[in-house]
Amino acid sequence: MITRTRPRTRPAGSPPGDAGGRLRVLGGLAGIAGPVAFTAAWAVSSLLQTGHAATEVQISGLAAPDARDPWIMITGFLVLGGCSAVFGTALHRELGGSGRERWAAREGRAGPAGQEGPAGRAGAGPRLIQAAGLLTVAAGLLRRDQMLLTAPAHESWHNHAHDVVSAVIYVALVAAPLLLARRFRGDPRWSSLRWPLVAASLTTAAVLVVFFTGAFPSSAGLLQRIGVTVPLAAVCAVAVRLLAGARPFRAGGGDRLS
Repeated sequence: MITRTRPRTRPAGSPPGDAGGRLRVLGGLAGIAGPVAFTAAWAVSSLLQTGHAATEVQISGLAAPDARDPWIMITGFLVLGGCSAVFGTALHRELGGSGRERWAAREGRAGPAGQEGPAGRAGAGPRLIQAAGLLTVAAGLLRRDQMLLTAPAHESWHNHAHDVVSAVIYVALVAAPLLLARRFRGDPRWSSLRWPLVAASLTTAAVLVVFFTGAFPSSAGLLQRIGVTVPLAAVCAVAVRLLAGARPFRAGGGDRLS
């Protein structure tokens, strides 16, 4: 007797073959490992700065030449930046890239049920995460002149460059969750993350406004750590969802003899 087995379809946005599954796993792991490594780096480095409270020195200062063991924080910047670039690449591919409709048409398949409008493409969120990752690497290499914010008479060019790069990163920390939340609207697989991402973005924006206005100078280091950790936690949540879709699939079906 010959029975026809039904082929198992690929998850939405997956490229043909096993490459998509490997990229999904790699991206999901990177999306978790980067924030964890960065958080561990500033936590450990903060405790190593003898004579200073745990949140007295701002994160960038922990990588300055006069900080104790600055390589720890520099490594945190580099790991977070590299992992963010990988995660953004995988998420962009998973969410449809920039031409999923053309690929779906070529494969003769329609998009998943309930997916409409902008859900057919990845949107700007993953690309912004990639860009923020590269800027984070630059922030780690363009070190501040000194640990504390007592500006010398003549700051170096790399100190100024670090400040500019950091400002752009802060904007990305607020904008990326909002862009992802917009993209996840109407997508059944991702829509449950939409409002947590919005909440993370608004919380980050509020904390960073207080941080930059200097309303509580004695708590500046703590505010900065909160303003960075909240969006990184949101990234981890998206990465976990990305990993949840990394189940093996069979590209096609076939006949079975029984």
